[in-house]
Order: sequence, then C-alpha cells, then structure tokens
Amino acid sequence: MRPHYFIAVLTVLALSRVTLPVQAQQRGPIIDMHLHTIPDRNVQDEVAAMDESHVVKAFLSGSLEDVYSWTAAAPGRFIPSLLFPVFGFPNLDSLRAEYLAGRLHGMGEIRSQYAGIPPNSPNLEPYFALAEELDVPVLIHTLGAGGPSPTFRLSAGRPLLLEEVLVRHPRLRIYLEGAGYPFLHDMIALMYQYPQIYADLSGITWRIPLEAFHEYLRGLVRAGYGERLMFGTDGPTPSQLPRAVEAIESASFLTDEQKADIFYNNAARFLRLSDEEIARHHGR
Repeated sequence: MRPHYFIAVLTVLALSRVTLPVQAQQRGPIIDMHLHTIPDRNVQDEVAAMDESHVVKAFLSGSLEDVYSWTAAAPGRFIPSLLFPVFGFPNLDSLRAEYLAGRLHGMGEIRSQYAGIPPNSPNLEPYFALAEELDVPVLIHTLGAGGPSPTFRLSAGRPLLLEEVLVRHPRLRIYLEGAGYPFLHDMIALMYQYPQIYADLSGITWRIPLEAFHEYLRGLVRAGYGERLMFGTDGPTPSQLPRAVEAIESASFLTDEQKADIFYNNAARFLRLSDEEIARHHGR
C-alpha cells in the first residue's frame, strides 16, 4: 500500500470516529412509547440510559406497584399505565378510580392475544369504552408475533380485528404494538380508513432481521403513514434502546424529518403534549 493512500485511509477513519458522537449530540429528543417495568430494577439506571440516548419520556406499563414506584422516582419521565394480565381483566371500577385520581395516564399494554382473545372480544369492550370516555391512550398487542405461550394465537392478532372497535369508538386513541407486523396490508387498510390509529415500532426494531424491519417500515412510509409511526423499545431500555435507535437511524430511505417524526413528533401529537413540555424537551 502506498504511504499517501495509507495516511488518507487513517484520516477518513479518524474523522469517522470523531463525527459519530457529534451525530448523537445532534439527535433530537425521543419518546419511547413502549417501555416495561422490571421488578427490583434500579430506576435511576433506567433514567440514565434514557438520558444517554435522549429519551425524554416513556409510556410505561407494568403492575400498579411498579409503575407508581418508577413514576415517583422520576417525576415527569413516565406515562404510567397498567399492564393487563394475560388471563383475567382488571376491575373496571378500580381502574376508573385510578384515572380519575390522576395516578394513571395510559391503558395497556393489553395482552389479551396471549390468551387467544382477539381485540374485538366483548370482554375488552368496557375498557375501550372507558378509555374513549376519559380520553386515555391505549397500547394493545395486536400482531403476528409474540413470546412463548401455549395460548397465544396468531389469528387473534390481525389488525383488522380492531375495525368494529374503531367503529364503536371513533374517538379512541389507540396504537398497535410493532405496527401489526407482519400484516402490512391489514395495517395499511386500517390506517387509511381510521385516522385515529397509530403504531409503535418497538420490538420489531430488534427482534427480526434489520432488512426485514426496514422493508416493513418502508411499506408503511410509502403508503403515506410515516406521521403515525412512533418509536418504542418493548424492553428494559438499557438492552434494547441502542438497537432500536440504530434501526431507525440506519433506515437510509427516511429523511431527517421523518426520523424526527418517528422519534418524537408523532408521539408528542398522539399524546397531546403541551407546547411548554415540547419546548422543554427541545431545551427551549
């Protein structure tokens, strides 16, 4: 190798190493729309990981005890929400009381699919009605993938099963985990007909091959729904967050504006954040 060529290569590599932190510093704020509590986990470690990746807020679901503990430890950082049990349903009156007292601000993740129960089940109707009445954002597991469970049913995960729910509750703010993967055409049809539908990208950013994720994301963006897709991790943040962020950052078909929409703007609109909170998240 000629000396001047070797020096040029080293220079390029050095510049690449220098620019990476700058790019990270220039990234705008992020809202994680799919975070779960972990019992006995140090919340400050979670918040530190969020700070490192510019995550300013997270939709947090878990048991009431854990959610309230995390929320108290980091005021303003979490949107507290009850994780629905796989079997059985929360007491409706107790749940209503938590919302009216201002202790809960979200509903879900609703995990009924793990019990083989579709979203249009009569068992879920009272909860959707409550969420619409109180204007509470809802996260539901409705997709063709899930963790190991003998009662999990793919057939209960088709996004179009939500249609009757949306007809009955036109003001319901609901978003689908993993953007309904892999039911792309169902999602496109649902988002076309029902503009209140949003989706998080969460687990599909790291559970499936990156190329497959990008292909699915590209299909939704090409169909015109990039403004209703929201960032998420579906995890404990420290392990999933960097991979989820990189999956969006590496999508070369997205513009910087589209990435900012997915990372923050779409969720801010869906959650109806105040101008003051949005300004604070942007350091203004």
